[in-house]
Amino acid sequence: MENMGVVLALTGAVLAALFAGIGSAVGVGIAGEAAAGVVTEDPNKFSKVLVLQLLPGTQGIYGLLIGFITLTQIGIMGGSADISLAKGFLYLAACLPMAFVGWFSAIKQGKAAVASIGLVAKKPDQFGKAMIFPAMVETYAILALLISILAIFGIAGVNV
Repeated sequence: MENMGVVLALTGAVLAALFAGIGSAVGVGIAGEAAAGVVTEDPNKFSKVLVLQLLPGTQGIYGLLIGFITLTQIGIMGGSADISLAKGFLYLAACLPMAFVGWFSAIKQGKAAVASIGLVAKKPDQFGKAMIFPAMVETYAILALLISILAIFGIAGVNV
């Protein structure tokens, strides 16, 4: 029971990386299927559809970043990994926005990217506009990243 705070904090770090990574894998996968179909018909559109396919992958990177920051803050990656149960719960809670928003937004961004890939297939000159649709979903992943970062760094000053 004495290391339960570390276990909870570590669980938060793992959840952020795991769920955001799963969401990115799904999102990139479904966009990749659409991109492959377009490239089958017109190989010259490869670079445009590749950019759109890669967009849902950012949430996995954000989740990994939250995981690394948390591991550093709790002492797993250098220092003393000795935090209270209450702080462990705080770290777990701080990681959850990135875990869940990263998961869902990556999948939704993949679906938006599929639609944008369809747009580029029919009207390649509209690539700039096509980028905006999945990029709007990215906004919510960035907001979750920011709240998780602010919460994680804020916990250091909490006396519990």
